[in-house]
Amino acid sequence: MFSTLRKYRFLFLMLSVWLIVVLFLSHKPVESKLMVAYNQVNPQKKLVAKNQKTPTLTENVNKTVLENGLTVLTKEVHTAPVVAVQVWYKVGSRNEEPGVNGIAHQLEHMMFKGTSYRPIQFGRLFSALGSDSNAFTSYDQTAYYGTLEREKLKAFLVLEADRMQNSLIDAQQLASEKRVVISELQGYENSPDYRLNRAVMQAAFPHSAYGLPVGGTKADVEKFQVEQVRKYYRKFYTPNNAVLVIVGDFDTGKTLKAVQEIFGKIPKSQQSIVKIPPSPRQLLHLLRHQNRTASSASIPPLPPFSTPPLPLSNTPIVLREPGSAGLLEAVYPLPQVNHPDVPALEVMDYILTEGRNSRFYHGLVESGLASDATASVASLLFSGWYKISVTAAPHQDLRKIDSVLNSEISKLAFGVTSKEVKRAKRQLEASVILSNRDITNQGMQLANDELTTGDYLYTERYLEAVREVTEADVKRVVNKYLQQEARTVGFFEPTQKQVKGNGSKANSVQTTENFSLLPPIAPAEVMKYLPDVDSTTDIVEKLSLEKAMGQPEKVIFGNGLRVLLLPDKSSPTVTVSGYLKAGAEFDPEDKAGLASLVADNLMNGRKTKDILTLAQALEERGANLDLQTYREGVRIQGNSLAADLPVLIQTLADGVKNATFAVKELELSRQKALNALEVELDDPSEVAEKTFLQSIYPKNHPSHTFATEKSLRKISREDVLNFKAKHYRPDTTVLVLVGNFEPTKVRSLLQTQFSDWQVSGKPPKLKYPAVSLPEKVVHVNSVVPGKAQAITYMGYIGINRQDPRFYAALILNQILGGDTLSSRLGTEVRDRLGLTYGIYSNFQAGKNIGTFSIEMQTSPEDASKAIASTRNLLQQLHTHGVSTQEVETAKRTLISNYTVTLANPQELTKRILMNQVYGLDEMELRSFTQKIQTVNLAQVNLAARELLHPDKIVVVTAGPAVLAQGI
Repeated sequence: MFSTLRKYRFLFLMLSVWLIVVLFLSHKPVESKLMVAYNQVNPQKKLVAKNQKTPTLTENVNKTVLENGLTVLTKEVHTAPVVAVQVWYKVGSRNEEPGVNGIAHQLEHMMFKGTSYRPIQFGRLFSALGSDSNAFTSYDQTAYYGTLEREKLKAFLVLEADRMQNSLIDAQQLASEKRVVISELQGYENSPDYRLNRAVMQAAFPHSAYGLPVGGTKADVEKFQVEQVRKYYRKFYTPNNAVLVIVGDFDTGKTLKAVQEIFGKIPKSQQSIVKIPPSPRQLLHLLRHQNRTASSASIPPLPPFSTPPLPLSNTPIVLREPGSAGLLEAVYPLPQVNHPDVPALEVMDYILTEGRNSRFYHGLVESGLASDATASVASLLFSGWYKISVTAAPHQDLRKIDSVLNSEISKLAFGVTSKEVKRAKRQLEASVILSNRDITNQGMQLANDELTTGDYLYTERYLEAVREVTEADVKRVVNKYLQQEARTVGFFEPTQKQVKGNGSKANSVQTTENFSLLPPIAPAEVMKYLPDVDSTTDIVEKLSLEKAMGQPEKVIFGNGLRVLLLPDKSSPTVTVSGYLKAGAEFDPEDKAGLASLVADNLMNGRKTKDILTLAQALEERGANLDLQTYREGVRIQGNSLAADLPVLIQTLADGVKNATFAVKELELSRQKALNALEVELDDPSEVAEKTFLQSIYPKNHPSHTFATEKSLRKISREDVLNFKAKHYRPDTTVLVLVGNFEPTKVRSLLQTQFSDWQVSGKPPKLKYPAVSLPEKVVHVNSVVPGKAQAITYMGYIGINRQDPRFYAALILNQILGGDTLSSRLGTEVRDRLGLTYGIYSNFQAGKNIGTFSIEMQTSPEDASKAIASTRNLLQQLHTHGVSTQEVETAKRTLISNYTVTLANPQELTKRILMNQVYGLDEMELRSFTQKIQTVNLAQVNLAARELLHPDKIVVVTAGPAVLAQGI
């Protein structure tokens, strides 16, 4: 409940570690939680728990090792006609040293630049296959992954095998991609969290590569030579240093034959590459034979945990730099992943940080000292750490926060209740199950277990060990590892800062600067390098997808509440998604932020239950329920194990009907909102997006209004109660449930819980005023002090979801900037010119007319060139349109991506929900692909002429002060 990431704790233990992904998506600090998730059982408990349950997460998993050393893990999952394919290499930033820090990450980028057999950007090939593909570099591994339709599995394997042995790494491509990597690193530098984390980790691990930033440093990246990167590639990218994972709808026997045919001929490395600690099975072997002589034991024993040398001083590291909120970070050294104490450490972490009943929430957040307090156990190959991160509330002293933090840890060291331990264990187990509902995450878990712990079965035993953790175990690990003298602590103390704008100006240098554009790469050129795809199963695949999905059952209750139900027996979980027409569009101008304040407090208390009691009902079951406010409505998102669905529904129904908005919790939410505003002012991306929207929409438009300190402070409890009574109505609410349930029983449950939710009169209506395009190019630039990277938004008013040009616009957008690695914008601005780490375009189409926008991240000195090049591309498409082959390729990509998306329960639920919200018929779920398929070239080019306006565009850039001089 502290933040969005905490809601899907175990999932993000795996996924948030994709810190150095191909596309820059956030400004989070570089850290690896992928290795945090999996831990070893206590040898005192004989490693394998007695009465071990039948495996579920690893059921049907097959492990094969080819003669060349490639480890292959396969798992058949026949719930949808898609497969997830991942190749993980046992190399990461841990294999680096100062001077070459970031070379693993640089190589990851180069792996997309083509091979000697296929000298073409691999992102284009993956896009042509319709694969949802990406990559990441972390401390102990580098991974490449994709999820796609099953008939394209062999083609994807061919591509991965090709770049395992034939990647092109030439000087020209390296020079261009180094600029891209530096742009990415500058994006991280924008975040105070990242800068503080880097300083603390370097101090905590001064003699270990774990103390180096995963992505590297600009100074080191600039010095990389092509032969250095090639040597690294030849050394580490070999089959005996890799794990191939395939999860999804395929036949194991046929697929293993294909893997042998495709990968088996790649030669293994003849040298020892990466030293790996002994696996759990090897450790068990050692324990059973510990009395034998040393000469008969071929496996080296696991070294005992020893605390690294203590910091030279317990004095906090202090960063005083431009920023918004104060930050505290503390790092305690921990043992490596296979150490027996890790399960108890994970339980300890949940007791300290997970949910409103956690120790840190009570001591730091509820007290008003902090707006957020999180932590994670990092368990890696050769080491680990416990990292605590606290965001201070406005005007709170970091030293006082540190004192309270230490006090809470000291209290835990004296003892913990059985109730806390039971709740934490339940949360951990539920998180594992909820995070494994889609095949991509299942593949991630298997690969990480095999690579990091040496055993793909690890998570099963980990859960058994977690179930056996006792109060004494928790107390022991707190006293053993969370010693104050062993930690490294850092403070970020923000200096005074203020966002400044230099206003708007037309016809700047960007409008006249001219860049010659290379002709777009013809789709035929891409198809020439694409491996053969079995197209004979297309009809069968589509039929099997429809059969796998089924048709949602729609129920409308007497009070107007709309419910859609789609049973899915493939997982013991349920996803609940909902929509309330109570968004920020209804905020009074002088009380902007009201809708969000209402949604944030809906679950914060009832007449008969306080906030802690309500939170406990969900936390004890590992369930989660959240409401998020958007412009046009409030999204409800909940997840639970199937057996806990009644509690999830009861909690939601109680909230929408009986929320009391207690004064204490309301004020706490207000303070968190105020703190969030300060943080937004320090984030160039937030500044750029908000300025962009306010530059497009006039002041009388609902989309122009955003919360301010003044408007938030003006909101009263009476305002909150009135807003809730007026806008939270069953007749403007939609609920969608997908998961393991019986529809008849769920209908009865919903009827019981929601039938007494009654309101009078008709729902409020809001008419959006018309908005015109700007008459010329408008530039608005905001200076955010202390930043290294510039964020640019370009665009204007767009279309709504009911616009007849919507499907043509989707195809146009896919060609223009739907994918950074395969689009026109990506090809020109990123690949050829090397000006940006990521560039995207998007038509945001809701019930009302939304925006067309292009977003990019650049070095400040490259912003002007990137903007000019982007406008030239828009002009090219506006004037000359696109080709038939581009349209057909984009259509195949969109249809394939749609199929992959529907295989994810979370995305499937969202799609069903928003189709209903936008007034589309129930058949849209199935007819979407047909509507895409029927769009022709003329319609796409008409959309390009009508929807792309390079000379009537708003350009907003936020970032370093130098921008005010250069634009």
